[in-house]
Amino acid sequence: MTKKKSGFKAFLERKEIVISWKRYFVDALGSMALGLFATLLMGTIFGTLGDKLGIEFFLKLKEYAQGATGCALGVSIAIALKAPALVMLSAAVVGLAGNTLGGPVGAFLATLVSVELGKMVSKETPVDIIVTPTVTIASGCAVALTVGPWVSQLMTWLGDFITTATMLQPFFMGIIVSVVVGVVLTLPISSAALCVMLGLQGLAAGAATAGCCAQMIGFAIMSFNENKWGGLLAQGVGTSMLQMGNIMKNPRIWIPPTLAAACTGPVATMVFKLESNAVSAGMGTCGFVGPIGIISTMEPTAQMWIGMILVCFVLPAILTPLFALPLRKIGWIKDGDLKLSL
Repeated sequence: MTKKKSGFKAFLERKEIVISWKRYFVDALGSMALGLFATLLMGTIFGTLGDKLGIEFFLKLKEYAQGATGCALGVSIAIALKAPALVMLSAAVVGLAGNTLGGPVGAFLATLVSVELGKMVSKETPVDIIVTPTVTIASGCAVALTVGPWVSQLMTWLGDFITTATMLQPFFMGIIVSVVVGVVLTLPISSAALCVMLGLQGLAAGAATAGCCAQMIGFAIMSFNENKWGGLLAQGVGTSMLQMGNIMKNPRIWIPPTLAAACTGPVATMVFKLESNAVSAGMGTCGFVGPIGIISTMEPTAQMWIGMILVCFVLPAILTPLFALPLRKIGWIKDGDLKLSL
């Protein structure tokens, strides 16, 4: 006979409140990336089209899309936390306040607290339509007002530190930023959210783009024999995160694209001096957003175009299989290790 749960744990379970790393830093951050993509990132793409083509309509789209970023962050995080409708809609206000006062990290922290508190009181009183949004909005805005400015200063300092360090030490920082952000891209965490939170700019953002592209294009090409054209598109234009299941079985398959990222990072920072922006830096070749970020940030010179094509596409496609070759010969990578269930 199963023992019935009681007390506070049973209450949390009934409210679908799961206090875990996965819920908050995998599910919530991953969903937050979708909110960023639908607003801030799409606004950047629309703005690039408007600037390059001289079409006012796209510039208006940029204004509206980016203006909705905070609200989208709040709602997207609430979705990941399985919030009921009234809490989810109230989270739009919290996301706006958090993003305004503390950037994406402020929105993240404020929304986490407010949604969980809102879920606790949801449908617990006869006046739920007043109590639930009041608790959600008031608690979230209190967090935003309290910690938002501090968080904003901290993330700005970290972003400036990484950006400045990359300018002063483009070789070593090119490797570090490229490898770290590329690895985060393949992990079930959001590299896009990380780059936006840090506000990466300039050469640092270019190195991050290089690392993300190395992971996506690298895995796509390295696994072509097993996954064919469907796998090429799914990983090269979709996400290298699809390989996480295979990485868990054989972590050695992660070595070639990571080594490729370590090579393309300093090529981006030292040879071609590629620059990008925080919104595009963590996307890689997903929807070709990474290359678009370089195009929208830099002057359209021949060096920029050659560098972008080489760093984002050609070098990862050549280097990753080369690094994989000796690993296949010694049996560290075997046929079928990169097979996806598409």
